Amino acid sequence: MSRPVSATDRTAVIVRTSVIGILTNVLLAAFKAAVGLISGSIAIVLDAVNNLSDALSSIITIIGTKLAGKAPDKKHPLGHGRIEYITAMVIGVIILYAGVTSLIESVKKILSPEIPDYRLTGLIIIAVAVVVKILLGTYVKGVGERVNSDSLIASGKDALNDVIISLTTLAAAVIFLIFHLSLEAYLAAVISFIIMKAGYDTLSDTISEILGARADSELTKGIKETIGTFPEVGGAYDLILHNYGPDMLIGSVHIEVPDTMNAAQIDGLARKIEGAVYEKYGVILTGVGIYSVNTTNEEAKKLREEITRCVCEHEYVLQMHGFYLSEEERRIRFDVIIDFDSPDRYALYQHLCEDVQQIAQGYQVEITMDSDISD
Repeated sequence: MSRPVSATDRTAVIVRTSVIGILTNVLLAAFKAAVGLISGSIAIVLDAVNNLSDALSSIITIIGTKLAGKAPDKKHPLGHGRIEYITAMVIGVIILYAGVTSLIESVKKILSPEIPDYRLTGLIIIAVAVVVKILLGTYVKGVGERVNSDSLIASGKDALNDVIISLTTLAAAVIFLIFHLSLEAYLAAVISFIIMKAGYDTLSDTISEILGARADSELTKGIKETIGTFPEVGGAYDLILHNYGPDMLIGSVHIEVPDTMNAAQIDGLARKIEGAVYEKYGVILTGVGIYSVNTTNEEAKKLREEITRCVCEHEYVLQMHGFYLSEEERRIRFDVIIDFDSPDRYALYQHLCEDVQQIAQGYQVEITMDSDISD
């Protein structure tokens, strides 16, 4: 995974992509509305309204991106990046509202049906719109993933959902022309549910980000692998990333280092790690904690192997790290990661403490229970 694009370039890309989306959706909406009104097709009219909501979403994306790009200040020292999540929520609400209002209109048409009057020109326009939406949706979603913009990704997915809507509208027209069977109102109802689901998915994903969703697996694994390339590092653990916007990640990590290193050496290593991670991933590590690893104590090595084997035999134990034996204090300490799927994490923790204490008789055992925060 490469380092993200700069904030300035990212904003320019999002704005440019959104403008393309606005112009495309306005043109499609105009053509579809004309076809829908002439033919009396509510499904095509709703399709046009959906295109207008897409254009509005793109406008909101531009506004949100501009606000999120404001420089940090005393009140918000970590910037305003989370505004983009609020933007994505607003887009989700708009999509959901469009779906609900469409469903209401569909029910009205089911109760009071009207016979549509399809024409070849209109059907050609709908077919062209399908192709345009496939291209637009793929492009916008791809750009959104590249610059890590939830708003663009939501707009891209919505555009690809529109392809399904337009295809079903086209299918209904063909069925009517061949079998003289009008499915307009029922199709419009189905379209409404598709729109509502898209709105719900957008809201759900965005709320998850605001609540603190699990960090991207590829990113966390990449960061740990980069840290592991330093020869002094025995392992990287407890990586926590705090999200202050799509392009602002701040975190901390623990590393295992030999117990022979002094403070100056550890300080130099930590600074190198912070620089390497920022250079490659754009992630700011505000803290690099350390676990000291026994390098000369043979008893410590034997006990570590025996205790590791005992601990990792337990179901739901994902990892053990940070083992250190202090002869002076007659103390052993280490951390364990227990899966969230464990029926009772605390009961398992107590069981581990008892099992390890049986092995390490003569030592005071301190086990810290960690959570499965990152891959």
